[in-house]
This record gives sequence, C-alpha cells and structure tokens, in this order.
Amino acid sequence: MDIRHDASVHEPATTPHSHIPHGPWPEDSLARVPYWVYQDPDNYTLEQRRIFEGATWNFVCLETDIPEKGDYRTNQVGGMPVIVVRAADGSINCFENRCAHRGALIAFDDGGNVQNNFKCIYHAWSYDLAGNLRGIAFEHGVNGAGGMPKDFKRETHSPRKLRTTSLCGLVFATLSDDTPPIEEYLGTEITGRVRRVLNRPIRIMGRFTQPLPNNWKLYVENVKDTYHASLLHLFFATFRITRLTQAGGVLVSPDGGHHASYTIGSEDAPGAAAFREKDLRSERDDYKLADPSMLDPVDEFGDRIQLQMLTIFPCTVLQQVHNCLAVRQVVPKGTGSMELRWTYFGFADDTAEMNKRRLKQQNLVGPAGLVSMEDGCVGGFVQRGIAEAGDKVSVVEMGGDTAESQATRATESAVRGFWQAYRRHMNY
Repeated sequence: MDIRHDASVHEPATTPHSHIPHGPWPEDSLARVPYWVYQDPDNYTLEQRRIFEGATWNFVCLETDIPEKGDYRTNQVGGMPVIVVRAADGSINCFENRCAHRGALIAFDDGGNVQNNFKCIYHAWSYDLAGNLRGIAFEHGVNGAGGMPKDFKRETHSPRKLRTTSLCGLVFATLSDDTPPIEEYLGTEITGRVRRVLNRPIRIMGRFTQPLPNNWKLYVENVKDTYHASLLHLFFATFRITRLTQAGGVLVSPDGGHHASYTIGSEDAPGAAAFREKDLRSERDDYKLADPSMLDPVDEFGDRIQLQMLTIFPCTVLQQVHNCLAVRQVVPKGTGSMELRWTYFGFADDTAEMNKRRLKQQNLVGPAGLVSMEDGCVGGFVQRGIAEAGDKVSVVEMGGDTAESQATRATESAVRGFWQAYRRHMNY
C-alpha cells in the first residue's frame, strides 16, 4: 500500500517591509536560537551545501525496498533528487536523478525495476545501474550529419554519485568523502538503540507523504523535544503512553546531532498526580476508547520501553510507539515548507495477530493520527508566529544549556544537541 497525501502547501507570504536578518548567532549559547534561521533564503541555500551535500548520512531507502538487481527507489537528499538501485553484484548505488544532457529527471516513479539501465524520457540518454552515461540517442547523427562531437567523452558527463552505507536495513547516502563510517557517525549508544528496534528482517506495511507548512528544522526539533510530548498530545497523557512523570530519559550522541528518547513501563513515580494537580489540558479521564485493544501492546523488545523516538542528523527518525514502528524522513521544500515521508514496517516473522496489532496502532501516528496530528500543525503555528520576529530568539533552556544525555524527559537537551551539530556543520 502506497498512499500519497496531496494537500497543497503554500509558502507564507512575505510583506514588502519584512526584513529577516542573516547574521551571526545572537549569543554563543545552544539555549538561544535566532528565528531568522528558519526564514532566511540564503541560509536555506547554504544548508543544502554544508549539511545535505556535506559530511552527513542521509536516509534514502530500506534494503528491503530493493531486494533484486535493478530494483530502485527515488528519493531526495535535501533538495537533490536521487535514485537508489540494487546492482548486479548485490551492492547498492545512489546517484543524482538528473540527466546529464538537459537536466530532466531520469526516473519519475517512486520505485520499480529497470534490469540493466535507466533511460531519460526527454531525449533517451541512458544510464547503467551505477549512474554512468552509457547511451546517447543518435550519438553519430543521421546519414552522416549531426550527432555529438567526436571528442565527446561520456565518462565525464554523468550525474553526481553518492557513497552508500547500510545499518540494520536502513540505507544512507552521502556526497562527501569526509563522512565517517555510520557507526562512528552515530556513536555507540545511538547505534545500539537502532539495533534494539531493527533486530531482524523487516516487512514494509505502508507509506505516505505528509506536506507540512513549516521549515524542516522545526519538525526535527519537535521530534527531539521530549518536553512537549505529554503537554501537547492529549492522547499520550490520557492513555499513559508517555508522561513526564513516567520513568525514561534522553540519550544524546557526543556530537549532539543524534538522540534517542524513551519512556519505560507504567506510571508509578512519586509525581504521578502532577498532571491532575496542575490542571493541564493533556489529561482527560472522561475520554475512552471504543476499541481498547488498540492499546494492547506486547513488550516485543523485552525492556519495558513503550515509546522510543530516535533521530539521526540531519533528517531521519526511527519510531517505536508501543508496537507501531516507522521510519520518517524530513524533506526540505523551501524556507517555510517541507514533506514528511513515512514508512510503516513490521517484521518478516510477525504473526497474524501481531500484524493486526500493528495495523491498529498505526492509527496513533500520521496526518490524522490520534497522537501526531498535533505535530502536523504546531510547526506551522511557530512559522506563522515568528513571521516578523527574525531578529528575536527562542528560549531552549529546559534542563540547562548543554547537550548531554539526561535521566529525565523534562529537558530540551536533545534540541540543543541538534543546534550544536547544526552550528558545527554550518560554521556558525
């Protein structure tokens, strides 16, 4: 099943008197973030060069998407369209989805199989499974007239090629020779948390694409923001999926860029009554489920962690909400819009009962998810709220002003970690 959500997204209007300053960080603190960083077009362009085309690993597909020779998926690395394809020797290649002739897309479909070569629909130039230019229609002209110059060298005219790597079935790509091996890139703890979830062969259950009306960084921050989870999300708190008063914590990689937050078991902490005492909107005793079996989880990983959100810098999310598993990819689409691409999965050895459980729990997330529908709009609220505040800053100081792991989720340490990595890559 591949469902595409086609709601249109428009860039916020910019009034003639708007001025979005683009300058140095207002103060040398991870706990203060200037709002121009979400708005400035020059900054957005610089992000493509320094982050997405720099020394980072970007998720491009799952290995199970392309099991056989010639199987491919199309995707994006930042703003750059790419093709990921299985080669004859079983290796995985990734190259720019751009014909070297006039720049048209080489492949249009989300995926498929080409056996031996890709052919551009515009002028039929063809490329092998490594992205090498192999064929030019009427290369020698017609009846001795026209054609390409005799000294034209195909090997110097190919789309850009990316290095690829895999971890637990996730395929990543990079344009940079300086990007370290994936496990070194993530660090030991985050790598272990990836392996915790992706511990056996997976089976894809469905996909969709969700347009969002905000800068890509606002969504990445939101996933790293453990402080909001049981405040914004009424469903999370009401049905005890995650609350700040439950056991858990936040792991932040040494470089700050990657994180894993987690909630353990049921609420039995001394502060369990905090939500009721503070009269927060995020708890409703009168809300009931017509089908309580939707929240009938199985502890399939044997550690009582019922929610784990994991991010890989810059734009990859690995999700476990009870038994609902997914990979999310954040795709920038301009300063004020983005796409969120979801891939739901289970495991190849799932029983029919587990498959049914996962399908029910998938109602928790997505554009109309009982939990994540709020995440689909709150980034837009921020984008609209800061429209004339480019010279102001946000305050990201819950839990301190550093970016280390903490044994609490009442913190913004993972958000600060994102800005630590972002500023390093952007040279800010």
